[in-house]
Amino acid sequence: MSSRFKAKKQAILQQLAVPEEEYHDLSPKGSIDLPIRSLIGEINRLKGLVTTSSCSGRISVFLEGRKRKQVAGFPESQREGQDAGPGGKGGGSWLYISHDPMKFEEHESSKPLMTKFGMRKPRDESEMAPSIECSFIHLKFEPMILHILTASMKDSHQVLTGAMNAGFRESGAMSLSPSKSGEINPMVAIRSTGYSFDAIIGFQNECGDKIAMVDEPYLQTLTAIANERFVLNLERIFRFRSSLLQQFEQGCEKGASDLPAVVSSKPAWEDSEARKQRKREEGLKRQRALQTHCDKMLP
Repeated sequence: MSSRFKAKKQAILQQLAVPEEEYHDLSPKGSIDLPIRSLIGEINRLKGLVTTSSCSGRISVFLEGRKRKQVAGFPESQREGQDAGPGGKGGGSWLYISHDPMKFEEHESSKPLMTKFGMRKPRDESEMAPSIECSFIHLKFEPMILHILTASMKDSHQVLTGAMNAGFRESGAMSLSPSKSGEINPMVAIRSTGYSFDAIIGFQNECGDKIAMVDEPYLQTLTAIANERFVLNLERIFRFRSSLLQQFEQGCEKGASDLPAVVSSKPAWEDSEARKQRKREEGLKRQRALQTHCDKMLP
């Protein structure tokens, strides 16, 4: 293991060891998300790995920053403020963020999602037609993303194999060129966009008011879809944990993680019908475990 990697890992672990009430990072939330806190700990206990940034998955409402006007097909070269960025880059502001599924209670009906997301209904028809230059409001679901610094090409390959086996198909490695000292410490990004979504639900007018472009039932539908994606996301996180630990020959010890564990009862040999029945039972057991875990996460 390179001395450069050891120094970086030690510095990161020292930062993570800070008491929770004192810890703060550059994410909107400012700390490690609870659903993957135990996973982060397990990864950092592996010899050649250390996590550098993470998001367990989230539902968010984001207001774009100001847009630059187009002049003869070219943007203005001089303008105050920052470019708009629907992904949270280049200005804008977060109106709502949650790393857990949203729970709908009857007593919450007095506070509609529209209000929770900082928007209001249009007063008349003139407010229902935004211009293309306005800043739009997005409701998004984004799955887990995790960046892992590795000590070698072999370590990065094992992480990528674990990610691909778990369904994180858009994962990849960066920083593959050697440093001046000849060391190679690839950074692996674990990510998948297959079940993310981004829907425009409103806009900000010239007066700064945030106007909804959809009604309350539609917002409830979008958040219900996001809740379903949280379950899929949690299942994929579980698969990644199991696959990664298998790559590093650690095994999945019972109670080592807050994520639900499902132990396979695979026999030494089985015919196709027996295998199909076993897979079905294991799948149902995993779904029940994940649903129970997801219910515990609900506020």
